Amino acid sequence: MFMKLQSKTAVVTGASSGIGRSILERFVAEGAKVVAFARNAQALAELADRFPGQVTTVTGDVTNMDDLRRLAEAVAAIGGADIVIPNAGVARVVGFDDSTPEAFHAQFSVNLMGAAQTVRLLLPQIRKGGSVQFITTFLTQVGFPGLAIYSASKAALKSLAQTLAAELAPRGIRVNSIAPGPIATPIWGSVGLPADVLGQVADQINARLLTGTFGQPEDIAETAVFLASDAAKNIFGQEIVVDGGYTVG
Repeated sequence: MFMKLQSKTAVVTGASSGIGRSILERFVAEGAKVVAFARNAQALAELADRFPGQVTTVTGDVTNMDDLRRLAEAVAAIGGADIVIPNAGVARVVGFDDSTPEAFHAQFSVNLMGAAQTVRLLLPQIRKGGSVQFITTFLTQVGFPGLAIYSASKAALKSLAQTLAAELAPRGIRVNSIAPGPIATPIWGSVGLPADVLGQVADQINARLLTGTFGQPEDIAETAVFLASDAAKNIFGQEIVVDGGYTVG
């Protein structure tokens, strides 16, 4: 059976759950070896046990530069990487009245700075022909009350990706973004809304989705496989929106 990522090595942050975990699982199925980075040491250990010889784990936080340096050292020790997906992210509902500098920092430090510094420190280890994929959001295209900080952090990440696409292309590295729409992952339940309100919001979102329901992490993983594969060798600086039709209108 042909494997699209045979002999490639990927680095995925936020790999212990949700979209990151799904990307890891799909990449392994396509023949890649994966360096998994996350804060949850137990979940990482379970992944290493499940995929012996295919998954290497590094425990750490993308806001901690020492942790990111350890990640870079681990990647260097295995000879570099072909794919880097700085997936780790946080989402919190914060009304604009409460959008203090501290509230901005809490999300920007992970979603923008954590992603950017992950790629910066791993850059010497990314081989020619490599692929960097940032995870943004469909909310860079639409407004959603209470998510101004989150959306702004991801919009900045989208812009960063477009600029890096031009800057890193001469090195033979492609940079793109994937913008998930509403996806059924643990992050949805951690945005800070009461369960009843969360259910009402979910119903409103579902009514606008052409599929009628939230997407699955596997939907994003399949897009990541495509962007990492040779089939996407001529795609640079694009944001691929995978949102069940939410932004159609």
